[in-house]
Amino acid sequence: MAQSAYAHYGTSIRLVCSVFGISESGYHYQAPLATENAEIADWLLRLTTANTRWGVGLCCLYLRHVKGFFWNQKRAYRIYRELKLNLRIKPERRIKRSKPEALSVPTAINQVWSIDFMSDSLTDGRLLRTFNILDDYNREGFRVIRSLEQIIEWRGKPDAIRLDNGLEYIAQSLIDRANGRQITLLYIQTGKPTQNTYIERFNCTVRHEWLDPNLFESVEQAQGLATKCLWTYNNQRPHTAIGGVPPR
Repeated sequence: MAQSAYAHYGTSIRLVCSVFGISESGYHYQAPLATENAEIADWLLRLTTANTRWGVGLCCLYLRHVKGFFWNQKRAYRIYRELKLNLRIKPERRIKRSKPEALSVPTAINQVWSIDFMSDSLTDGRLLRTFNILDDYNREGFRVIRSLEQIIEWRGKPDAIRLDNGLEYIAQSLIDRANGRQITLLYIQTGKPTQNTYIERFNCTVRHEWLDPNLFESVEQAQGLATKCLWTYNNQRPHTAIGGVPPR
């Protein structure tokens, strides 16, 4: 109002400030970070458009650890809310369970892998299954199409593999292959998915950032999008459990 009055009546700034009850320093003040706010807003819009399941936490970690911007997270969150980018999260019903056995934490890569299957379907109704493998140490995920042998040739042999008691895993052929390569199979207790937490959390990310947002018309399309999603997960997506940096 003071600026409008000054421009309209052509009087002095001192008189205008006196009339409106503000200080002259307040009249002359300009927010020094206004241009940065626009840059933060632009980055947030681009990240949430490209990664529809990312919240403000992942966006801030990505900007800090991948892009090198050291913007305050509270400031970014304020802009995030002003842009109405908040994710609507349905609260989960908490179920009390008996305390599971402690989950071991590896100290190096290829000590323990966790594996699990997931199911989805193509647009024509045909079923689609994914075989998910995760290195427990740095949460690095892998895509396996034909067999574990391909991933072992590519990355190296793990000391152990953590898995549930599904029919695919208790087959004698898998046991024989693991014994032949001196790989320990760590079977979790029946009905205790919390003992396989690493891969279950990875499955959640796969479900929210790859399977749910996309409609697959063919297996080839699903494989192409899986490769893109996997590269993003390993190289760009921050992971809070390992210090807010991408696994790779």
